[in-house]
Amino acid sequence: MSNSNSKPATQDGSHKGDDKSASPIQDQYDIVIAGGGYVGLSLALSVAQASSLKVLVVDPQPSERLRKDERASAIASAATKMLDRLGVWQSIRPHSEPILEMVVTDSKVSDVVRPVFLTFEGETGEGEPFAYMVPNGAMVGSLADAALEAGVDLVERDSVTDFALEGSKVSVSLKSGQTCVANLLVAADGVRSHLRSLAGIPTLRMDYDQVGIVTTVEHERPHEGRAVEHFLPAGPFAILPLTGNRSSLVWNERTDDAKRMLGMDDFTFSLELERRFGKQLGKLKELGPRKGFPLGMTLARRYIDPRFVLVGDAAHGIHPIAGQGLNLGFKDVAVLAEVLVDAARLGQDIGAVDVLERYQRWRRFDVVQMGMTCDLLNRLFSNKSDILRHMRDFGLGLVDRLPGLKSYFIEEAAGNRGEVPKLLRGEKL
Repeated sequence: MSNSNSKPATQDGSHKGDDKSASPIQDQYDIVIAGGGYVGLSLALSVAQASSLKVLVVDPQPSERLRKDERASAIASAATKMLDRLGVWQSIRPHSEPILEMVVTDSKVSDVVRPVFLTFEGETGEGEPFAYMVPNGAMVGSLADAALEAGVDLVERDSVTDFALEGSKVSVSLKSGQTCVANLLVAADGVRSHLRSLAGIPTLRMDYDQVGIVTTVEHERPHEGRAVEHFLPAGPFAILPLTGNRSSLVWNERTDDAKRMLGMDDFTFSLELERRFGKQLGKLKELGPRKGFPLGMTLARRYIDPRFVLVGDAAHGIHPIAGQGLNLGFKDVAVLAEVLVDAARLGQDIGAVDVLERYQRWRRFDVVQMGMTCDLLNRLFSNKSDILRHMRDFGLGLVDRLPGLKSYFIEEAAGNRGEVPKLLRGEKL
């Protein structure tokens, strides 16, 4: 964090990408959000719709690149209620695929038979799937359009490079040379958060020596809304349904093996893919692109400082084994938006530590619990021990025979347990 005490100059230029998504930067804001992904945009939209607070979002990527992101994410039922309340689910829904069933298997790649140990019916209520697969580009594009309509200033191809406390404000410096002051700076800049480092917030970090290979495939037969979590010795191989005869794959491998597979020619890679995918949906065709992401766990030791707060992956990055990373980010948004809007209505200082502490208390236990659960699951399932394999298969089979326990896990995955904030209940702030 900079120790500069210089006053910010008024700026009237804009750092333009396309005309639709660029806004002039003003000299003062209530909230500046570093990061224009789904977390930053949904927070900006939530606050702007429910209050008169002035919000600026800054993102280094051009909006057209974000809108073309072909990856997809699992969105829990509670998150869809929030997106519906924000008025964007109607535009996202046609691009999304409901998960109607979840199947869990456990075997080696060479095993001829893949026994099913656990199945979940995919509804939390009548006609309400517990999750949807949503293309990232469609989600971010809808959130960006709605945020602009709500009066949020959005600056792309720029980033927050520094910040400094100046009395009751925080001075924010951008890479473009522009500056502004705000009551609160929100770091939504990802798991390798530059702003978290500037603030000197320590983290707990675990490297799993795994890479998540992500790609999209087309298959002959319909998936019928079925998601498959196939546990292999190197880590889970998840098949997640998309619209049409397509599925999104999240394929965990040890780092060295993943690098080798990512460098394979298409034919060789397709053979490795088919060995893990199986032939239940017919012939496969990789639609790509094929990408790899190092896997680990990063938990911030604290989420707040005076006039500064972490949200989303900047606060917590967890293993994707339970598919909860994105949904933790949406819960951060719902809680922080509720805290800030409530404080503003009461005439409180939204950047004060006592206000932000409510957000931190609400979120820390939930995040640490989920992070440690995913860490335990990864260690339990990503190994070659036959003893552990038999133990976990027995446990999965036991859960499958206990309807009450299965319902608990479904409600947990849907985001309907614990102290649920208003937006995730589909209520107004």
